[in-house]
Amino acid sequence: MVSATVAQNMVAILGNLISFTLFFSPLPTFYKIINTNSVEGFHLHPHLANLLSSMLWVFYRMPFIHPDHILLLPVNVIGLLLQLLYLAIFSIFAHHKQRKTLGIWVVMELIFMAIIVAITMLLLQQTKTRSLMMGVICNTFNMVIYISSLTGVMEMVTTKSVKHISLAVSFTSFLNACVWTAYAILKHDIYMQINNGVGVISGLLQVITYGYYCVNWSKNIPVEGADTVY
Repeated sequence: MVSATVAQNMVAILGNLISFTLFFSPLPTFYKIINTNSVEGFHLHPHLANLLSSMLWVFYRMPFIHPDHILLLPVNVIGLLLQLLYLAIFSIFAHHKQRKTLGIWVVMELIFMAIIVAITMLLLQQTKTRSLMMGVICNTFNMVIYISSLTGVMEMVTTKSVKHISLAVSFTSFLNACVWTAYAILKHDIYMQINNGVGVISGLLQVITYGYYCVNWSKNIPVEGADTVY
């Protein structure tokens, strides 16, 4: 019989591996940016949101905030470093106006994080209270990100096209949320359960919607307004 601690560690390791895959998934996009010397069609805001999310989760995993989550800290640190790398590449190849917009958003996020850190460390003395506050903030922000990702579902329904949706990213996101939901259940962490539970629903909807329109195309069913698949 596997002990609860061993099960938690095994699920955490699996979750870290899947999260690494998810963090590296934008690499082809940035490889294309480097090759074409252009950021045309690149959506900046999702990466800005992921940058703030990574900073929040790194702070939440710190031992003086949540002592039991040190095993999850490495994946969040790597995610943060990768988001900084992606934004740095964007800055190199972006126009002056785009670079200025990026700088403004990054400064605003850093100010926001500084306020959060100051309030948490100066006004809250117990790790339980700090964990409660950061848990609510992190999970609320992540749920907003998960819900906003449903715009991809709306785009597929509206255009009846999967042209701009990556099945690999959607499925990995779904799998990632499933594994971390299992970990949250084992750890009895209600914050992670709520956050990743929303992620499971969001990811499942994306995968199902993608599959529905993909099957229609494979059967060569003409759909009014659909994009041509090559």
